[in-house]
Amino acid sequence: MANPNIVSVTAIYGNTSSILITGTADPFATPLISNAASSGKVYKINSIVVANVDGTSAADITIKIFSQAALAGTGTALISTASVPADSTLVVMDKSTGIYLLEDKSIGATASAANDLVVTCSWEEIN
Repeated sequence: MANPNIVSVTAIYGNTSSILITGTADPFATPLISNAASSGKVYKINSIVVANVDGTSAADITIKIFSQAALAGTGTALISTASVPADSTLVVMDKSTGIYLLEDKSIGATASAANDLVVTCSWEEIN
């Protein structure tokens, strides 16, 4: 597990994914982003937005950074049990508060209600 030097970048790829959160119990998180060990890449996380697609009920979201890829290791909360009102969105992170996800790290989410929250992540894969 290294922290690749981003001064000598050869490529930057933009990525966006939207994932329905199906897990309701920690540590059974839904994977959002995973940077494999020895990938030689750094991911710059630009935004994480949570949308509540349930038309009547609020739901809570927890998003954690895991100390290893594929949601292994210890999870540290980026946001914990934050309520997202029905038919609303919550900006967990935007470009002004971006973070770097190093090799052998991952980000996952759990929700208080299955299939109510969609998380959209935007990141740059720096090679």
